[in-house]
Amino acid sequence: MSELAGLDIKFLSGVGSKRASLLNQELSIYSYEDLLYHFPYKYIDRTKYYKISEIHSKLPYIQVKGEITSIEVIGEKRQQRLVAYFTDGNGMMELVWFKGIKYIQKSLKPNTEYIVFGKPSEFNRKVNVVHPELELVEEKKSKINASLQAFYLTTEKMKNHYLNSKAIQKLQENVLQSLNGKIPETLPALLLKKLGLINLHEALLQIHFPQNTDILKKAQYRLKFEELFYIQLNILKMKMKRKVLYQGHVFEKIGENFNLFYQNNLPFELTNAQKKVIKEIRKDVGSGKQMSRLLQGDVGSGKTLVGLMCMLMALDNNCQACLMAPTEILATQHLETIREFLKGININVALLTGSTKQKDRKKIHEDLLSGKLQILIGTHALLENIVQFKNLGLVIIDEQHRFGVAQRARLWKKNHLPPHVLVMTATPIPRTLAMTLYGDLEVSVIDELPPGRKPIQTVHYFEKRRKQVYEFMKKQIDLGRQIYMVYPMIKESEKMDYKNLEEGYENVTQFFPKEKYGISMVHGKMKAAEKEEEMQRFASGETQILVATTVIEVGMNVPNASVMVIESTERFGLSQLHQLRGRVGRGADQSYCILMSSYKISNESRKRIETMVRTNDGFEIAEVDLKLRGPGDIEGTQQSGISYDLKIANLGKDGQLLQYARDVAQEILDEDPLLEKQENFTLAKQVKRLNKAKINWSVIS
Repeated sequence: MSELAGLDIKFLSGVGSKRASLLNQELSIYSYEDLLYHFPYKYIDRTKYYKISEIHSKLPYIQVKGEITSIEVIGEKRQQRLVAYFTDGNGMMELVWFKGIKYIQKSLKPNTEYIVFGKPSEFNRKVNVVHPELELVEEKKSKINASLQAFYLTTEKMKNHYLNSKAIQKLQENVLQSLNGKIPETLPALLLKKLGLINLHEALLQIHFPQNTDILKKAQYRLKFEELFYIQLNILKMKMKRKVLYQGHVFEKIGENFNLFYQNNLPFELTNAQKKVIKEIRKDVGSGKQMSRLLQGDVGSGKTLVGLMCMLMALDNNCQACLMAPTEILATQHLETIREFLKGININVALLTGSTKQKDRKKIHEDLLSGKLQILIGTHALLENIVQFKNLGLVIIDEQHRFGVAQRARLWKKNHLPPHVLVMTATPIPRTLAMTLYGDLEVSVIDELPPGRKPIQTVHYFEKRRKQVYEFMKKQIDLGRQIYMVYPMIKESEKMDYKNLEEGYENVTQFFPKEKYGISMVHGKMKAAEKEEEMQRFASGETQILVATTVIEVGMNVPNASVMVIESTERFGLSQLHQLRGRVGRGADQSYCILMSSYKISNESRKRIETMVRTNDGFEIAEVDLKLRGPGDIEGTQQSGISYDLKIANLGKDGQLLQYARDVAQEILDEDPLLEKQENFTLAKQVKRLNKAKINWSVIS
């Protein structure tokens, strides 16, 4: 297909420079290939023809064959409409236009056979179709035959320049006719035969001009398979290459630091899931190959403890370790947690953030180079060139989707021998998404909570129950607990009546007077120092209620907070709701999540709320979220090391096909790891082409 990628769209019949500019700007269509891979979003059956006598306004669309008998323009200049009287020989209907009247009037041919397609309506007891699609029967005979009409996504700007769905379809016809069947195949003939797939030319022809639903399904299957297959082939090939190329530190022993911690400082018995993960990591770091592992675990599942035990393995093998977090408050909390875990053990741990004083920075830099500083925790400050280690053996990246890939790469380069990398996330990633975004990483999952943690109780209330919610909050505060209240906006919007932060803060202070209750407010428009101060006031217990936007989604760890109230719940995505709920339930007390919403909520919002109330399982929630929103909207996917813009496959619906494509790719690579065999020439060429457009960040994704 690389040949088609080199053919500029402006040279296609029916395009030209003006239309090309619109296609570039609005749909990122620059070449013949881009156009062919701009797939329809729906199809309508065009095999049925109605008689005018059968038509009524409740039909979604109709198709009629007949002739225009006469045309007239009705009304004054600004309120003119063009009416064409249309008959099929048995009945009469009106075709009506309100825009482009002069142009359309010139193009209409009375007493000539047309096919009319559109949505019927009734006016003055007469059937009419407003802005119908018209096609001369004679012209249709020369077109590519299709029983199903494809519909394409366009934009308002394109429609204003007569580039609507029908115009896009005409361009698809032009490109297919100009290529005359000469579309280069992108899968080997042997593979097509083995898997029973139709060829690429047939697939593209039938996806745009399907003759029937059966051949359309075959075309969709072929194109979906290819899209997912090449992603997996690329990922698995990089994974195999990394295993061959990148040597890693060999952590040969479990030594004094690890054993001392395990025997004396372990706060509770490890869950079976934690033990399993540590075992997987031990195997990796002892193999002599560089580890790249993704550790998934819900909020509160004990990822930090696992991370610390991995750091102790590094220390016992004369290596240093670092942990990078996305925010200063989260980095500080990691420092406090780790120091608490290591009480009584002589291990040098330090914190490096943007706020670290120059004098302290100098000491940290010196101690890192000498090897005296064993564990460094920090934010983006760790990426600075001046931060150099004596022997960095393990890098842990927390909530990694908050970092850009180029930033993470800089950590990778801070040692002559690549450090082992453990990527941690509390955002549960559906299996299909993990296979695509992190398919080159080994994946570990902590899927159980430590003993003593009580499941958070989640309830949904409409606005009329607000007083009851406030009374419940008072009781919790009287018991010594603290409360989060999260809002989706800072200031009121005229178009949206979602509860906003400022109005919410005023309401809360009326019910909870400042003389008796401490209330903090935090939002993204505050200066970092102000935000930090308010968060610390809440964390220390000085204030009982924290009114905030989603800035607290990551980075707040207050075990005493037992209630999370989420306002305008319908405004949030599922994964975000789950992350917010995870801010409570960190102590031994029973915790609660209260979802507030208006009465008018969409079916999708209702489904999200029902899911939140039904389950605390982050992975189940992530799967539902993927199905509802699609992969592009799942938080973090745009930042990940391997991000793909899927044209036709859907990770929410095509999980089985993705697994099958991965299995086929693995089978090929098992026999030919470098794709050097003649039969795999096409595959090697396509993978090389895919990689030209992407930087290979897989080694640190």
